[in-house]
Amino acid sequence: MTTLNLDQLLDRINQELLPNISIESVDPNDPIVVHRVPVPWEHLASGNYTAVFVNPNYPHYVVKVYAPGRDGWEEEVEVYRRIGEHPAYSQCFHAQPNFLVLKRLHGVTLYDCISRGLRIPPQVIQDIDQALDYARDRGLTPHDVHGRNVMMKDGRGLVVDISDFLHEEPCRAWDDLKRAYRWIYIPFFSWTGLRIPLGMMDWVRASYRQLRPLLHPFRKKS
Repeated sequence: MTTLNLDQLLDRINQELLPNISIESVDPNDPIVVHRVPVPWEHLASGNYTAVFVNPNYPHYVVKVYAPGRDGWEEEVEVYRRIGEHPAYSQCFHAQPNFLVLKRLHGVTLYDCISRGLRIPPQVIQDIDQALDYARDRGLTPHDVHGRNVMMKDGRGLVVDISDFLHEEPCRAWDDLKRAYRWIYIPFFSWTGLRIPLGMMDWVRASYRQLRPLLHPFRKKS
């Protein structure tokens, strides 16, 4: 992104987007609810802390906005500083309190791959593993790496959300996902093209959240 384009985008963020969006964190365990988006901005995705928007005039970049009352902006800025440039991660071009301008990553989340019946090749898992090792080498602790935070693009793996990588508490979500991939997905789903309804996917996600303490009973508490 050139300095001129960045300045233009920042003007539109501050004049069009931020004064006119309405986003809310209803439940800290559920994605942010977006009530209003100004034209021509588009709501691209929501996480548990932030909502992501894109302007069609700047299609290769996204604006990640923290919901009112949600912390973590400073930590995410530091994570992107440590990550720098890596093909499996986004890149931070600008940060102001409560929002970031990031490189847009294109692809399909592994969560959506399952719901659409798209095959996830082993290379995707290997790429994500290598990217997480890269983060560890830079003093980060991969955290909250699950099916909605990783993507597949042209058969390669990407890590979408790294906002919690300063957490010191180990997170086994990715290890659990890899076990499900190896023992359930590969033998039963990878070759069928079977589409799993989103309602069932959400039920599995909620059930996993409830069962996680039983799966890891000796997990260290923060």
